[in-house]
Parts: sequence; structure tokens; C-alpha cells
Amino acid sequence: MKTKLTINDIARLANVSKKTVSRVINESPRVRSETRERIKAIIAEHDFSPDLQARALAFRRSFLVAMIYDNPSPQYVVNMQRGILDTLEDTSFQLVVRPCDRNAPRFYEAMQAFLEQQRLFGAILPPSVSEDEKVTELLRSVNCPYVRIASVVLDEPDRMIWTHDAEGAAQAARHIAKLGHTRIAHIRGPDMFRSSHERLRGFELGLAEHDLTLAPDMVVEGGYTFDSGVECARLLLAKPDRPTAIFAGNDEMALGIYQAAREMKLRVPYDISVVGFDDTPIASRISPTLTTVQLPIREMGKSAAEMLLAPPDAPKPTEPISFMPKIVVRESTAKLAK
Repeated sequence: MKTKLTINDIARLANVSKKTVSRVINESPRVRSETRERIKAIIAEHDFSPDLQARALAFRRSFLVAMIYDNPSPQYVVNMQRGILDTLEDTSFQLVVRPCDRNAPRFYEAMQAFLEQQRLFGAILPPSVSEDEKVTELLRSVNCPYVRIASVVLDEPDRMIWTHDAEGAAQAARHIAKLGHTRIAHIRGPDMFRSSHERLRGFELGLAEHDLTLAPDMVVEGGYTFDSGVECARLLLAKPDRPTAIFAGNDEMALGIYQAAREMKLRVPYDISVVGFDDTPIASRISPTLTTVQLPIREMGKSAAEMLLAPPDAPKPTEPISFMPKIVVRESTAKLAK
């Protein structure tokens, strides 16, 4: 059997130091291009793969990247995972998916135990975990790098992905207003989600541009889930002065509106126009196709992982990475019938 080469053997064959080989393996820019190519050729020729345990000991942490989330929308979670994996592909890093419940009595104790046991390379925090300052304090206490994805800027630029949710909701409001609707409702997300507040705020601002307001009884709180969308839509559509258009805080709840409308023999969009948020894959597959605010969730996950894996000596960004939402108009909205 062939003897497995070590990093010292690769260094000897390339006539460089072990440190230089290590830099090439870890994609550090501090190696001349010709030296880098020579080392990579030797690594490929000898089918060399670094010892992950040895590397973990050298770095005093594992090669695990965690996605820590408390998000009830399964499609959002799947798309975020795919984006992170796009970046981790062909690297030594592995993704650990850690669901959690921020309302659990021992949430912070469980999170601290998880961080201490795993000795993560880093963590990616989608909403609403990204909005929890105690979680980021725990990450800093164990010297674990992290990237937050949030609707507003909450941290230093090299730790932030900013999604501008308020602007996306304002676009939804403008679209509905231009179609002539005046009895308009909003199914918002859970109160503990900052995105829920930002989407409500942006929606109200967009309506105000057209001299429209949301009546208090036309705003109901859902849970970013399909079932909560059904329940909230039943309440709204049962009103004597039922709305002619509803903006849902995410696509899951928007699909719940479809279900409630069918139960009440109402047609989308002829009797009720519906707008969602996120543009998950189901939005373009359901009938009628869903008008929604697009956030490139997969790209957001990819960028968060790239930020986390950036070499320590790479220039730090001076502004957060931004993803600006945009409305995608499909079949679920129509002009108000005269």
C-alpha cells in the first residue's frame, strides 16, 4: 500500500516551508502565484489531503460551520443551506445545521453547551437568531466568528448581511395601491422577528405615498407558517368589509391565504389579490402564480459563508453586504374591479 504523504513531505517535494504549504491549503493570498501553482500540482499528483484533525488542533477549532436558526419557514431554511453549501463545496469545511427555539426556557444554556462542545470554525445566523444580542455575546465569549443576516444593520460590516426588508414591503404597498385597492390588509410575522416589524413599517410607508393607511383591525399577527396564514386570512376574509388585497409577511402565509380563499369560495386574484415575501420556489409553481417580494436567500447564504471563510488578512469591508429586494409581479394580483 502507498504511504500517505504528510504536509512535511509536500513541503520537501516543493522545496518550500511547511507554513507555505499550509497557506496554500487554506487559500491564503500571501503566496506567489507560481509557488502556489507548483504546490497545488504536487498536491494533485500525490492525491494529498490534509489531516483534518491535525488542522483542527493547529487552529484550535474544528472545520465545522454552523447555521443556527429559529425560522418556521422550511423553504427559507433549505434555500439558506443550499447557498452556504455552494461556498463550502470543494473545501474542507462541513455544514452543521442547528435548529433552536428562542422561547425555550434553557435556550441560552443549550446554545452555550453546543458552542463549547463543537468548537466551531464559525457560525451563520439567519433571522431571528441574528437579532439576538445574547447569542452573539456567547459566540464572542468562545471566540467563534459569525455572520448575521438581518433586515437592519446590527453589527460591524464584516459580520453583516443586510436585506432591506422595509424597502421590499414598500414595493409591495406601491404595487397594490397602483392597482386601485384601498381596503388593504397585512398578515405580519411574529412580534419577536425584527423582519416582521420592518416589513410592517415599510408597507405602511409605501401606502402613505399613495395617501393610504392600514386600519388597525386589518393587521393580524401570524407565525410565518402556512397554518397561521390560513387562520389569519379566515379572520380577515370573514369581515363584512373584507379586504380586496392582502400582503403576507412571507410566502408560507401567502399560500395560507389561498387556502382560506378557496374555503370561502373566493377567487385569487379576482376577489382577493395576494402578495407574499421571499419568492421561494413554490411562488412560481402554484396556480395562480404568486406575486411576491424577491429576496435571493440562496445568494445571501452563499455570501455569508464567503464572508466567514475570508482569510484573516483579507481587507475588511467598510459597508455591510446588501441584498436589495424587488417585487416580482405574477398572477395573484389584479386591478380592483369597478
